Amino acid sequence: MEYEDFINAVATRAKVSTNQAATLTRATLETLADRISAGQAEDLAYQLPDGLDDHLRKPPPHRREEHAKSFGFDEFVRRVADHPAIDRTITGPAVGAVLTTLREAVSRDEFEDALAQLPKEFRQVIEPVGAGGRQRPGS
Repeated sequence: MEYEDFINAVATRAKVSTNQAATLTRATLETLADRISAGQAEDLAYQLPDGLDDHLRKPPPHRREEHAKSFGFDEFVRRVADHPAIDRTITGPAVGAVLTTLREAVSRDEFEDALAQLPKEFRQVIEPVGAGGRQRPGS
């Protein structure tokens, strides 16, 4: 999946502009990198296109820890919403849109490995395969 395809898919799912989708994607991937192990974040980043991979690889200046932080979905959404230029009213559905699109962009095994590090409530915001989304062939 190319960068533009990823952002367009998030924009369509979240019903936002592509600029908003890019901002929401960046914030969601950076927060995900805080929440999962550094090795798993790197594994996901390896499968993402240029422009998206760095959000999982390069820690924001305020992040110094190398281990995953433990927090639930509500805290995850709050942290995404705390990023500049994020509309708090759409953050929850937008996080679901980014995670659903991430599932389509990476291998099934890598996505499941990342999801296994998250509370079960994260699965509830990800669209089921075939529910308006596109699953990669062979994934």
